[in-house]
Amino acid sequence: MKEAMFYRQVKNAVKCGLCARGCIISENQLGVCKVRKNVKNKLYSLNYGKLCSIAVDPIEKKPLYQFAPGSHTLSISTIGCNFKCKFCCNWQISQESEITGEDYSPQNIVNLAIKRECQGISHTYVEPTIFFEFSYDNAKIAKQKGLFTNWVTNGYTTPEAIKEISKYLDAATVDFKGSANKKFYNEFSSVSNVDPIFDALLAYKENKVYIEITDLIVPKIGDDMEDVKKLCRWIIDNLGEETPFHFIQFFPTYKLPDLPRTPIGTMEKAYEIAKKEGLKYVYLGNVHNHKLENSFCPECGTLIIERTIMGVTKFLLKKDLKCPKCGEKIPIYGIKWIPENLWK
Repeated sequence: MKEAMFYRQVKNAVKCGLCARGCIISENQLGVCKVRKNVKNKLYSLNYGKLCSIAVDPIEKKPLYQFAPGSHTLSISTIGCNFKCKFCCNWQISQESEITGEDYSPQNIVNLAIKRECQGISHTYVEPTIFFEFSYDNAKIAKQKGLFTNWVTNGYTTPEAIKEISKYLDAATVDFKGSANKKFYNEFSSVSNVDPIFDALLAYKENKVYIEITDLIVPKIGDDMEDVKKLCRWIIDNLGEETPFHFIQFFPTYKLPDLPRTPIGTMEKAYEIAKKEGLKYVYLGNVHNHKLENSFCPECGTLIIERTIMGVTKFLLKKDLKCPKCGEKIPIYGIKWIPENLWK
């Protein structure tokens, strides 16, 4: 156990200040995430260093398409989550109530990332907010060793916690579900208020964390194109038209095994709406070998980065990051972590 970083004592309980749920937890009880416990009116993280998943991934799987392309990252996770998504593809660990996993120190993970020739460390698979203290300690050491760090997050972290982790966090992929439709979140993720996700995005921006956004399009129940349009407008108005936006294809899983995969036509329709609204870099995810996994110059349409699920297959930009045909400057971040052989 490790004492939590964000909480305060209230009458006969503690109030967690880490995620937007703001759980009030009585003595010997757990928060919604099932990994934070009130012990004698102090809040403790029960999953500190208890890692259940460790893997080397291409950064494109996070997905981060315009941050350190071609790099590899050590992905880590613990048990637990603060959402209860009926469509979770990692439900075996996110919804597990028994805390299991091997013990690692933050230094162990940094050493392992270096040993496996990774350029960074990703806190992913479940919501990294719920293992915040380990993520924070790990990211601090990673930065000292010259590695990048990123979160793949549902966006329910409080602005106060974001401000603190941002000292050591380079990038965040913020995952929307059903285009931020409030009814969808309430019914399928047990989340009653989506506003904190937008507050979190503004906090990441204010604290200079690089952002990419995903949106899970769920057929029949989370595929309203008016919601897509509304979300695109918010991104453009608040984060900018160059913010990479990924539409993610649903596949049947967990408590929604009878729903079909999202039709490709629906995905392409969402893509066209996003482009029409003015987003310059829009992608489709979970639709393998589709041309819209690739990056194209927004000015002349030239292919500039070709990808598969395993990462970059063609990188056509030079070190000046300009389109080889028209000279448009392409916003690529984390340049120092791009493997040297990608430029060749």
